[in-house]
Amino acid sequence: MFSNILYFSLMKVNIIGAGVAGLSAGCYLQMNGFETTIFERHSSFGGLCTSWQRNGYTFESGLQWLLGSSDSNPFYLLWSELIDMNSIRFVHHEIRMEIEVKENKDIHGDKVFHLYTNLNRLEDYMLSIAPEDKIPVNNFIRTMRRIQSYEIPPMIRQNPEILPWYRKVRYARYLPMLLFLNRIKKETNFTFAQKLKNPFLKEAFRLLFDGDEMPMLILTMPLAFNDLKGTGYPIGGSSEFVGKLNQKYLELGGIIRFNAEVDTIIVEHNQAKGLRLKSGESIPSGITISAADWNFTLFKALGGKYVNSTILELHRQEKLKVYYSVFMVSLGVAATFPDQPHFMRFPLEQDLVSPDGTSYARMEVHLNNYDPTHSPEGKTVISVSFYSHNADYWISLRDADYPGYLQKKQHFAGLIIDVLDVRFSGLKSGIEEVDIATPATFERYTKNWKGSVQGWLPGRNLIAQSPVKSELPGLKEFYFVGHWTIPGGGLPVAIKSARDVVQKICYRTKVLFKTPSP
Repeated sequence: MFSNILYFSLMKVNIIGAGVAGLSAGCYLQMNGFETTIFERHSSFGGLCTSWQRNGYTFESGLQWLLGSSDSNPFYLLWSELIDMNSIRFVHHEIRMEIEVKENKDIHGDKVFHLYTNLNRLEDYMLSIAPEDKIPVNNFIRTMRRIQSYEIPPMIRQNPEILPWYRKVRYARYLPMLLFLNRIKKETNFTFAQKLKNPFLKEAFRLLFDGDEMPMLILTMPLAFNDLKGTGYPIGGSSEFVGKLNQKYLELGGIIRFNAEVDTIIVEHNQAKGLRLKSGESIPSGITISAADWNFTLFKALGGKYVNSTILELHRQEKLKVYYSVFMVSLGVAATFPDQPHFMRFPLEQDLVSPDGTSYARMEVHLNNYDPTHSPEGKTVISVSFYSHNADYWISLRDADYPGYLQKKQHFAGLIIDVLDVRFSGLKSGIEEVDIATPATFERYTKNWKGSVQGWLPGRNLIAQSPVKSELPGLKEFYFVGHWTIPGGGLPVAIKSARDVVQKICYRTKVLFKTPSP
């Protein structure tokens, strides 16, 4: 009798956060007979994957492409378990981005490097401007062809933690892929640039990430699927896409409580027993899942009681750094700029210095003139993003001196608009709406630690095992999901981590994990 009571109590699950990870976990749990409630501190779903409207314009938080937009990518199978992917129209850009260099020109006198999404076209283009670099260029393209050739779906749909040994043996046939990724994992845009002879191409690759050194897999993995139309932009953007996930969760019988901010995870005898809200209300549960911020979950909601040396090193940012936060200026403009690339990075004549002390020599501009739902006809949205590790400056300033905070963010936005007005002649006169988001904005709306927009910043070894675990030492019936679980974060990490945890919960409660066939 007691075992039956225990079983049914475990079927009641509370989830913190209605972002992509929380909604995904809720969907998978509802599919498998669990009773779930999501507690969201905000008035809407989506978390970091969101958009907002201002006088007919829709401004995006950052969704520019989705890994798994077609069945050429294995994440399509996961999204299809939760969303009717055929109901979404995707845009596939011919050029992923244009990178303007400062010091060199190609053989045609052009200072702009075009990163084509078609690999054949990209290879022909790179060889046409740098025939002397045939070997490294061929190796660059060959890497992406190899990534395309590997079969990944069976691996991505399993949680390896709960597989018996005899099933793990079957994955030996994927050893060549793992060995290949292990061989190239330490290649960065800097180390690749060193192999190039052509000055223009060398400078372009060093500037792929605006002067930062990053693993090449951050580029080659999505670019391999760009070529196969597997990383498209969903028309309607973040809110439309996550809206479908929210609709699915509600159709499955899930409950969302908005404006319900969690204060504490209730623990008794080292077992998570429920949630206590800021309002003082306590809600019991058999299992608790946090799809919220890592730092909030471990050190505030749980009081820092369930940690080990690895977690403390993460908290001190010794193992990993927190991903950048963003100062973002979004403009609604009465023009479409049809001859301009949708995504570009270019050097500035004079460095822009942010109030937080960060100096910027380059600017990243995104023209969303390809989504008719984001602006009135004949108009478009232009957004500029500046990345910063000094989010604490903006967060502290807003708390201590709100008028000063407003003045400084508006002044810096004005400097940015002045640069844009030179780059896009006459832009300033066509501006109808201005929206400014600072790191304090991201922190305030999502509670992500230091305003991070993607959890942890990946190290040079992108495929290294993540030090972040879904369970905490000494705490039972608690799980952690979301983009903080794997460095780099993003939507694929959100759905994969949620699915893996639900598989583990089903395994431990002796429920046969099932999903609808996509």
